[in-house]
Amino acid sequence: MRYLNQLEPDALVARFAEHPPIGFSVLEAAGTPAFVAPFDLLTTADAEARDKVMHAPGYGWWGKLLRWRTAFVGTTVSEYALFPHGVDPSALARSLRDELGRRQRLLIVKDVPQASPLFDADAAEWCRRFADACADNGFVLLEGQALAYVPIDFASEDEYLSRLSSGRRKDIRRKLRKRDDVAVEAVRCGDAAFADDAVVDAYYALYENVYAQSEIHFDKLSRDFFAAVLRDAANGGVVFVYRHEGAMIGWNLCFVVEGKLIDKYVGFAYPQAREQNLYFTSWFHNLAFAREQGLTHYVAGWTDPEIKSYLGAKFTLTRHAIYLRNPLLRMLARRLGRFFESDSQWATHEQA
Repeated sequence: MRYLNQLEPDALVARFAEHPPIGFSVLEAAGTPAFVAPFDLLTTADAEARDKVMHAPGYGWWGKLLRWRTAFVGTTVSEYALFPHGVDPSALARSLRDELGRRQRLLIVKDVPQASPLFDADAAEWCRRFADACADNGFVLLEGQALAYVPIDFASEDEYLSRLSSGRRKDIRRKLRKRDDVAVEAVRCGDAAFADDAVVDAYYALYENVYAQSEIHFDKLSRDFFAAVLRDAANGGVVFVYRHEGAMIGWNLCFVVEGKLIDKYVGFAYPQAREQNLYFTSWFHNLAFAREQGLTHYVAGWTDPEIKSYLGAKFTLTRHAIYLRNPLLRMLARRLGRFFESDSQWATHEQA
């Protein structure tokens, strides 16, 4: 049975357990996927607070004290925390605290939905009760990340663009002129091409390019993970491959699940991808694919909320439930929590 809040195919969650991100240890607690990983406490701090701390005297020496071995409830391949069906939310909150929170200095139940438009009312109510139960059991609730999505409620690209400001329409149309120079091919996971190790190596190299230029380095997926996913014909994945003058300059792995297009991973060649405005091209290619397939939503993921807002995405927030074993640190976390809620602006943000 699929987990509550699960958007991704079962196979992707299974590959996470088999090939976790580098340095992660996967486990299960109270029937819920979880993992233990090194975590820099500044990872989710807002940019201003993070910059001040990192430029404080002696940070190069004492900064290592901010890197803790941390237990997480959830996975890094699912948009939301995954909970078993039929479990009492209060009992689950207590079990997670007792099984994980008292073994590690820090426990984070990551990405609990807040009335997400991607789920029904029953799931939203369960998650609300779970968050309340976490608070009752000593967890600190913080606003989490902003998940970008687009309802597929438009009949054409022109109709979609008409909802944006005139300035954005003009800029986006200018950038999309480059797409005529880019060839797009859809390759299904399990295609014979992925049996070649050199092909997987090429895809993984472009993933590493994106990872290297990211501001946040947390979960680096392994080559073995991608090899397993790309070679699995049963997971329903499709890779959109972008080529310029015959050379692969980018790829985007997506899944169609329960009427939604779930955008999971990308790889880009730099500087070619930037020169060809590939981010813009891939965004509108995915919208067109979702529309042509009769899907209800395009789910665009957590990263880069500013550019996704510019491109017309909507956002839904999550909450993180944080449990610190030390009661004094729990008290401090309640006071400092606002410095770790920078994504909340995107829930109501309107780009001019």
